[in-house]
This record gives sequence, C-alpha cells and structure tokens, in this order.
Amino acid sequence: MASHAESRPLGVFECELCTLTAPYSYVGQKPPNTQSMVLLEESYVMKDPFTSDKDRFLVLGSRCSLCSRLECSLFYSKRFCLPCVQENISAFPQEIRQDLEKRKVPSKRTPSQPGSRT
Repeated sequence: MASHAESRPLGVFECELCTLTAPYSYVGQKPPNTQSMVLLEESYVMKDPFTSDKDRFLVLGSRCSLCSRLECSLFYSKRFCLPCVQENISAFPQEIRQDLEKRKVPSKRTPSQPGSRT
C-alpha cells in the first residue's frame, strides 16, 4: 500500500520554455526507493511509467542555474535552459554545441510579429 501512496502525484510539472506538462511524485535530490542515488540539483521526478521497477524514475526538470526558470532542457554539471545555453555557448564543450544544433530553441518572436527597427 505504501507504493500506491508514493506513486500519487504531488502536482504537475510544467516547463516554462516548451510547456511540457507531467505529473510529478517527488521534488528534491534523493528520489524515493533509491539506495545510493543522489541528484546534483533539486529536481522534479516521476516514477518511470515504462517499467514496473519501482526504483526507476524520470527526471522531468529543474530550475535553470542561471535564470531560475523551471525547465526540462539541458543538464551539464548543472541545469541550463536552452536560451541560457545559446547566450553562453562558448562556455560549453563541443559535444554540447553539437547536441544543441539538433535542438530547436523557441523564438521569443512569432513569425507573424515583424522585427521592429527604431
């Protein structure tokens, strides 16, 4: 019965960048049912829905270490949202730069909003 209570969602995680939503069952650095696992940041976690193994979990996201937005994006020693990675791209190794090229960063301007020139 304890496992049923542990799997109940505490709330809904929503990424401030891509608006991904998912129910989370834990917030912190040591997810339940893990023996020696300690996350490097306070994270929103859910039980892995693709396995019956109660020790498996998915990290949904955390706050960006630079701007504090709640994000699901990139982890490289700390959590970084994609706009912050773009702004600081030279500080990341080549592997991260290559991975970023595969991702799309949402534009702050929609195509219907023309750029303003003053």
